[in-house]
Amino acid sequence: MQLQFLGTGAGMPSKDRNTSALVLKLLEERGTVWLFDCGEATQHQILHTSIRPRKVEKIFITHLHGDHIFGLPGFLSSRSFLGGEDTLTLYGPKGLQEWVATTLNVSKTHLTYAIEYVEVQEGVIFEDDQFIVRAQLLEHVIPCFGYRIEQKALKGELLIEKARNLGVPKGPLLGKLKNGEDITLEDGRKVLSQAVTAPPKKGFTISILGDTKYCEPAKILSEGADIVVHEATFDHATEHLAASYGHSTNVEAAKIANESKAKNLILNHISSRFLPHDIEALSEQAKEVFPNTFIAHDFSQFEWKNGTLIEA
Repeated sequence: MQLQFLGTGAGMPSKDRNTSALVLKLLEERGTVWLFDCGEATQHQILHTSIRPRKVEKIFITHLHGDHIFGLPGFLSSRSFLGGEDTLTLYGPKGLQEWVATTLNVSKTHLTYAIEYVEVQEGVIFEDDQFIVRAQLLEHVIPCFGYRIEQKALKGELLIEKARNLGVPKGPLLGKLKNGEDITLEDGRKVLSQAVTAPPKKGFTISILGDTKYCEPAKILSEGADIVVHEATFDHATEHLAASYGHSTNVEAAKIANESKAKNLILNHISSRFLPHDIEALSEQAKEVFPNTFIAHDFSQFEWKNGTLIEA
């Protein structure tokens, strides 16, 4: 699994940071990618990456402020031109479907694929045999959701040598054991799957939060998460402004990660008031509260590998 940031700014684009967009690459897990928010010029940012729009299976919108959705009509249109045919599921607050449908209708945009709309409510919004996604309302100036993505436990690997020592021949019987099925050998002996497979591996958990001030729902969504992506529109010196605008500081984001016992924090949604030379101070302030803190930049990529977050 990889996370790639396409836009890490707040409010409007700047020379250093585009508006909000984040891709969760699940190419190894399911051969697709999920997009979280789609600010203006997201499709332009994609041109500088290896991401293929037709591989985008789901889009999760946190809220309906322009810096999180103004790139959506263009992306949906381009996905058609680039060979997208599979159904795309669009998750978001009430009003998103109306806005998208009106925009596509007025512009006479024809899509080569169907859109499935899911109006997000608190609770489980998606579940299959691999993943479960939960949503919860945060505290912003308009309804805004955070998302918790949990990968379900992975089947333990097949212990080939152990199976061979028990007399299991090469072929389909090994596959059955790997899939959790017990088998019976030609001589009548039964081999249990659990006897020749390693214990299930814990999947990863990511909390991707929209715009929010410091609040309890953010902690709930981030509880025990391997990675928390949290906005940091303000710094500690401007804390008095953060809550009134429905936003958080870098230190408040660190407190959320610390209090929720998360493993890693990535600061996102950085105001253009912070110039490149200010970023190190933003990071150091947060690390005083939560040491495993990273700051996202446009095109930053992070990989979750063997239980460790690696910045590529």
